[in-house]
Amino acid sequence: MKRIFLIVILLFGFGFAKAQQLQSYINEALKNNPNIQASELRYNIATEKVNEANWLPNTEFATGYFISEPETRTGAQKARFSVKQMLPWFGTVSAREKYASAMAETDYVDYLVAKRRLSLNVAQSYYVLYSLKAKQVVLDNNIQLLETYEQLALTAVEVDKASAVDVLRLQIRQNELQQQKEILQEKFVAEQAVFNGLLNRDGDITVEVVQQMILPQTEPIVDDSLGLNPELLRFDRLYASVTQAELLNQKEGAPKIGFGLDYLPVQERANLNFSDNGKDIIMPMVSLSVPIFNKRYRSKTKQNELRQFEIQSQKQERLNVLESAFAKAIAGRNEARIAYHTQSKNLEQAKNAEQILIKNYETATIDFNDVLDIQELQLKFQLNQIESVKRYYSQFAILNYLTK
Repeated sequence: MKRIFLIVILLFGFGFAKAQQLQSYINEALKNNPNIQASELRYNIATEKVNEANWLPNTEFATGYFISEPETRTGAQKARFSVKQMLPWFGTVSAREKYASAMAETDYVDYLVAKRRLSLNVAQSYYVLYSLKAKQVVLDNNIQLLETYEQLALTAVEVDKASAVDVLRLQIRQNELQQQKEILQEKFVAEQAVFNGLLNRDGDITVEVVQQMILPQTEPIVDDSLGLNPELLRFDRLYASVTQAELLNQKEGAPKIGFGLDYLPVQERANLNFSDNGKDIIMPMVSLSVPIFNKRYRSKTKQNELRQFEIQSQKQERLNVLESAFAKAIAGRNEARIAYHTQSKNLEQAKNAEQILIKNYETATIDFNDVLDIQELQLKFQLNQIESVKRYYSQFAILNYLTK
C-alpha cells in the first residue's frame, strides 16, 4: 500500500513513467541493500527459534558397577543401569513456542521499519539528485542568456552606446555561473555515490532522474493516523512478547515431573535352588521437582511487569516524536508550496522586467547593470523554485513514511 500510494502521489507531479522509475530504484534497493538482507536474516533466525523452542530436557542414562557386591536373598547385585526423563509442566513447551513466535513478530516489524526507512532514504536522495541536475540546467540557460547579452553589449560598444566594462561584467558573471555549475556537478557525483550505495551497487553508475518536476494542482489528502506505523506496532509486539514471557515464566515455575527406570542384574547364588534365585531387579521411578526456595520466578514476574510499563512509556514517547515529525512535515510541505508559488510570481515579474530592458535596447537606453541585476534575480527565483519542489516531495516522502 505504501508503494502504491507513493506512485499515486508522484503521478501528480512528474508523470507515470518517472514515478515508476523511482519506484524501480526503491525496489532494487529493497532487494539488494545489505541492511535489509541482514534484517530479513534476523527475522528468519527468529522464526527458526520457534522450532528450537520445542524441546525437552535431556534424557539421563547412568551405569555403575559394584566393586563390593551387595548380597541379597536372591543373589549378589553386579551393576546398576538407569534411565531418567524429566518433563516440564503441562503447557510449558507450548508457552515456549508462543514466546518465540512473539519475538519473531517483533523482528518482523523491525524488518518492515528498515524497509520503510530505506524507501524514504532512496526517495529523498533521488529528490536531491533531481534538484542538483535541474539547477545545472538552469545555470546553463542563464549562461546562454548572458552570452546573448554579451553580444548586445559588444554591438553597443561598437556604436559607443556601451562601455567595454559592461562586456567584462557580463563575462565575469558567466564565469561565476560556470563555477556554480561545476560545483553542482561535483555535488551530484557525491550524492549519486550515496544513492548507489543505498542500492548496493557501484558508486559511479549513472542515475537517471526526471528533467522536470512540478507540484500537484490540489493537495492530496493525507491520513493523520499514526497508529499503523511499524515503529509503534513494534512496541505492541514487544508488549505481547513480554506477556508471553510471563506465561512461560509461570509454567517454568511449576513443578517438573520425572520418570525413570533402574535395572540391577543379580548373580545366582551357587548350590541353592529356590524361586527367584538370581532374579534381576527392575525398579520404575517417579520424581517431582518443586522450586520451593527459588525466588527466581517471582523476580521474573516483577521484571516483566516493570518491562511492560517501560514499553508503554517508550511507545508514548515515540508517538510524541512521530506526531511532531508529522506536524513538521505538514508545515514543511505547505511552506514549500507557498515558496514555490511566490517564486513563480517573482519569476514572472522578473521576466517582464527583462522584456522592458530588451525593448529599451531598441531606443539605445539599455543599462547592463540592470540587466545583470534582473538576470541574478531570475536565477535566484529559479533555483529557489527548484529547491521548493525538492523540499515539497521530500516532506511528502516523510508523510508517506509516517502514515502508510
